[in-house]
Amino acid sequence: MSLVVSNKETAPVLGLADEYGIEKMVIGRQSFYETEELLPALRERNITLIVLAGFLWLLPDYLVRAYDKRMINIHPALLPKYGGKGMYGMHVHRAVKAAGDRVSGITIHYVNEHYDEGGIVFQASCPLLPEDEPEDIARKVQELEHRHFAPVVEKLVRELEETTQQTNNQ
Repeated sequence: MSLVVSNKETAPVLGLADEYGIEKMVIGRQSFYETEELLPALRERNITLIVLAGFLWLLPDYLVRAYDKRMINIHPALLPKYGGKGMYGMHVHRAVKAAGDRVSGITIHYVNEHYDEGGIVFQASCPLLPEDEPEDIARKVQELEHRHFAPVVEKLVRELEETTQQTNNQ
C-alpha cells in the first residue's frame, strides 16, 4: 500500500498523490516529534519502505528505530562530502562550486538519527566543468536524481518483498 506524507499542506507532491489516487497525510511538527501518531498510520497501511525526498526535518528516534534499514533519502552530493544540517539544495551546489570540485553527484542512503550519515545504498556521479555555476551543477545532479532514484527505490521494494515472502514461508 502507498501513502504520501508531507509536512507542508501546499507541497506539490500532494497534488500528485491526488492525481494518482494515493492516500495522503499532512503532519505537524509538534505531533511528529512529540507523539508517535505517524507510526500507527504507517503500520495500518503495511508500509515497508519510507522514501524521503525533500523532507528536511531530522527524523525522530521512534521512526528511525521502527524503520531501520527501511527508510531512505536522496542527497544532492557525494556523501560524506557536503552533508549535514543545512546542506540541502542550492546550499550544497554552492559549496561544491566554492570548493572547486570537478565531480558531484547523488547519494541515496539509509536514514539514521543524524543528517546524511546513514549507510550508502547508491551513488552516481557527474563531471563538472570549471565554468559550471551552482545552477549548472544543480541541473546535472537533478538529471542523476531523475535517472536513478526510482530504479533504486524499486530495487529496494523488491528486495523487501522477497525478504518478507521468505520470512512468511518459514
